[in-house]
Amino acid sequence: MFGISPLGWVHTLGSLPAIPVAAYMFATHGRIVPRSTAGTVYLVSMLIGAVTVFLVAHEPVSYVIGVATLAILLAGYGARPVLGTRPVARYVETICLSLSAFLLMLPTVTEVLRRVPDGHPLVTDLHSPLLLGAQGSLLVILVLGLTAQIIYLARHRRTAAG
Repeated sequence: MFGISPLGWVHTLGSLPAIPVAAYMFATHGRIVPRSTAGTVYLVSMLIGAVTVFLVAHEPVSYVIGVATLAILLAGYGARPVLGTRPVARYVETICLSLSAFLLMLPTVTEVLRRVPDGHPLVTDLHSPLLLGAQGSLLVILVLGLTAQIIYLARHRRTAAG
């Protein structure tokens, strides 16, 4: 089904929980909260997806996204332990984990559009206007979301200090 190998299903189903968990955290907390149950589910799902991409990828860019995702996840989840409670830690954590969600959604949207409906996908060319529009929309959401998160963190920090 959808031309996905058994290992591809492990990759897909292993990383799939990260999508609703990230959406839940963005909706309820405005960011991905690493030290929470949802944050742990997100990390495990993202690690499954990022590691298995090296076994299922067909496009060279997939390897770049896999390496970037692993590096950004480690930076995001490691910010607090390494930087402590300094304000910069929360900024690094928030920015990195939002970038990781973007790196999850970029190939997800691309693969869904290239595989659905089964046998007659919506997109057959990587330069399709529909695909480029979807990817561009994700980039706009990332920029607007990061801007809102940074403004919120700055205001919250001033409020807590004052």
